[in-house]
Amino acid sequence: MVQSVRVALLTLLLASFVVFPYAASAQNVIPTLVECGNTGQPPCGICDLAKSAQNILNAGIYIAIFISAVLFAYAGWTYMTAGGEGGKTKGKEIFMNVFIGLALLLAAWLIVDTIMRVFTGAELGPWNKIC
Repeated sequence: MVQSVRVALLTLLLASFVVFPYAASAQNVIPTLVECGNTGQPPCGICDLAKSAQNILNAGIYIAIFISAVLFAYAGWTYMTAGGEGGKTKGKEIFMNVFIGLALLLAAWLIVDTIMRVFTGAELGPWNKIC
């Protein structure tokens, strides 16, 4: 009985994450990945490749930051509820792994952005505006 209540509450919680953005009109936080070729839009060209690449990178960054925030919260929970030194060590390890992963991700994004700016000659503004 308790297990079925837990499953029902978890299902309700997950369903609310799907429904609430639509109720708050916040469903367009992450842009459409490909903005051409759909009904009523112009066909895709070579210039749309850079825009799509930028949209995919931005969506990946949004998702990674959200996941890292959840993992930071989990690491904090693990650290605070640890009864012995082993749990605190596990919490610290999770903190460091998430921090290093997030730092590597953002550094990789910065490197790609810098390389694309050098190749396209863009100084200010996004490099995907090359066309």
